[in-house]
Amino acid sequence: MQEKPLLEFVGVHAHYGPVEALKSVNVHISRGEIVSLIGANGAGKTTLLSTIFGMPRASSGRVLHKGEDISGLATSRVARRGIALVPEGRQIYQDMSVEENMMMGTTPIGMAHFEEDRATMFDLFPRLKERRNQTAGTMSGGEQQMLAIARAMMARPELILFDEPSLGLAPLVVKRVFEVISEIASMGKTIFLVEQNANHALKLSQRAYVMVNGAIHLSGESAALRDNEEVRKAYLGLH
Repeated sequence: MQEKPLLEFVGVHAHYGPVEALKSVNVHISRGEIVSLIGANGAGKTTLLSTIFGMPRASSGRVLHKGEDISGLATSRVARRGIALVPEGRQIYQDMSVEENMMMGTTPIGMAHFEEDRATMFDLFPRLKERRNQTAGTMSGGEQQMLAIARAMMARPELILFDEPSLGLAPLVVKRVFEVISEIASMGKTIFLVEQNANHALKLSQRAYVMVNGAIHLSGESAALRDNEEVRKAYLGLH
């Protein structure tokens, strides 16, 4: 029997008041994949991620995790299922230290593995080890992004959602962020990557979806989408 997708959106609609933000979205992510969702600013990409945690709730359709409908669950219960979000704009706790931010990441699972997982994260992000007692808000944007990733990893998630991880970062830092996402995937994590930087996203992922005005416009193998004339013109700046 074929394994159910790790995460699946089936005919998902979502609204902000009277405004329809998602229109019958069908997306699936299988265990071990890196799947990207690209599209212009305001296309509905962040809204799609937010429906996983019920903010907003899907007004119709279903969000499935391992075949179970999670669209009615509380945010905390979704997090305890092994799904973690690295949010747009990082949203770290500015007044807490690096280490305290990492502790906050353990909320869904408790502190039993804290020492071990902190050591793993400090190996992955040596800069965080150097700055473990520094107030997070005083760090650079790139360092804060690394902290946001480390915080998400502290919950030992099976599936990690990345929302615009390259936003506002210098090109060299962006390159490092995508290298880190690749390293995390090689640890056996499944990745759903929402990203405006289509070039980086399509290079990293195996499959991808293109969202336009709240609906899935195109989908397929990432390499094929990179060669697609419409994608090249609209998202890669190539003609």
